Amino acid sequence: MKNFFQAKRVAIIGASKEEGKVGNVIFQNFLGLPFKGEVFAVNPTAEEVMGYPAYKKLKDIPGKIDLAVIAIPAKYVIKAVEECGKEKIKNLIIISAGFKEIGNKKLDNQLQKMLSKYKIKCIGPNCLGVYSSQGVDTLFLPKFRLKRPKPGTISFVSQSGASGSAILDLAAEQGYGFSKFISYGNAMNINETDLIEYLGEDKETKVICLYVEGISDGKRFLDVCRKISRKKPIIAIKGGISKKASQATLSHTGSMAGQAEIYFGAFKQAGIITAHNLEEMFDYLRIFEKIHIKPKGKKIQVITNGGGYGILSTDAIEHFELEMAEPSKKTTNSLKNKMPAIAVIKNPTDLLGDANTQRYKDSITAYNKDKNVDIIMATILPQTPLIGEKSIIAALKELKKQIKKPLVTITTGSKYAKELRKKIEKTGIPCFEFPYNAARALKEFTSFFS
Repeated sequence: MKNFFQAKRVAIIGASKEEGKVGNVIFQNFLGLPFKGEVFAVNPTAEEVMGYPAYKKLKDIPGKIDLAVIAIPAKYVIKAVEECGKEKIKNLIIISAGFKEIGNKKLDNQLQKMLSKYKIKCIGPNCLGVYSSQGVDTLFLPKFRLKRPKPGTISFVSQSGASGSAILDLAAEQGYGFSKFISYGNAMNINETDLIEYLGEDKETKVICLYVEGISDGKRFLDVCRKISRKKPIIAIKGGISKKASQATLSHTGSMAGQAEIYFGAFKQAGIITAHNLEEMFDYLRIFEKIHIKPKGKKIQVITNGGGYGILSTDAIEHFELEMAEPSKKTTNSLKNKMPAIAVIKNPTDLLGDANTQRYKDSITAYNKDKNVDIIMATILPQTPLIGEKSIIAALKELKKQIKKPLVTITTGSKYAKELRKKIEKTGIPCFEFPYNAARALKEFTSFFS
């Protein structure tokens, strides 16, 4: 399936001169970096598209095409697929809608037969298609409306194009790095299981994220996910939980959603991490994308510059059945020699409201060396006067290179805190808004490695 993500010669069937049209946006996506291959416009009524020659038929294009993208009205799709088959194109992305999702079973069956006749692999129809950090981008949403993410290790499989694109846009804004995004729509002959199986072997993918409404082959899905989840985290969010939402999926992607409880049970059997909402999903992505150190256990040391946040962190850790670490006397004695007499050096460790960067460096360094501590959870409340943004970021960058244990941070507040949180994330250290979110993510993180 690599041509879906690494194609060097791509034909856009339905490439348009008219700004804003689906074929126009898709063609424009392939112009310039990061795409390094050749793109060809196929349009029987145009001489050129955006300064590039337009070909009336696929057969007029010289050389072999790796991937064809079809973005034309549904009634013309069958003929276009037949042309692709005759030109021995084996990979198709069909953006066009108007098949089983609207009850058009006749056209759906015709498409299925044509794909089978020429042994063509197809993503879609009724989809956004693919975004790959290597340059293949068939998303028909303009870049000024949908921010493309930076290259990274997350791959996202989405049955819904609109939901998936909104999540992708938000993820890009928050700085997550993506390897691939796939909107597969009606899943004509490539479904969620095929894509997960491929991503399971993909070296560029470290975390797999899934938005699913219905699953076409439950047994195979479980078998594949059970195998993949042993080596890579799979984070899934299920659409169509309520009765009304379940009914709505029929007119969305033409799939049966099924009872949510059955899905959640199946996800658990397959080792899939279930996110019950988008906030959960982003929290899990945050921790799995950024931490590459395997935790030895689930004993957590809390550090804070606000006593109340130490209590909230302890509550969250207990709630998610994690453990509060018991630091050694050697560690606590060494820290007491460096801290003010009124600082609380135990677990949680309270660095007080006048805490500065040096106190954080000293405490994180000490607990990093303590064998009784598996994970460090540090709250940095920037409202206190001695927390300097530049110094704390510099310190965290330095600590990131030195520490041998998972480190998560928590920063809560308005504009200043939000900006600090973004800058902390850029250091490669996950930063959560609340202790509850951090503990919930750590629960899944430690469970994955246990």
